[in-house]
Amino acid sequence: MNELTAIEIETKLSAGQTLNIIDVREVDEVAEGEIPGAINIPLGLLEFRMNELDKAKEYIMVCRSGGRSGQATKFLESYGYRVVNMTGGMLAWEGPTE
Repeated sequence: MNELTAIEIETKLSAGQTLNIIDVREVDEVAEGEIPGAINIPLGLLEFRMNELDKAKEYIMVCRSGGRSGQATKFLESYGYRVVNMTGGMLAWEGPTE
């Protein structure tokens, strides 16, 4: 499983890179703050909404601590998606939130 740290992702965003970030936390968790531009697809709905994702793009999976996003990463990889897990999740995120 490919992984990046929160700091690596924040550095890429600060440098102006466009990243496809999927936040797999529940809606009430996301309401407390998410990475700007992230798309919320709760882990329990991922199987039903993965058709919204483009296999040609790379996605960065995010959750609270990195566990659920790790599950999401493995799940999507098994279907041929290009995905990366953000280690440490939002607990490790020090960048801006919306």
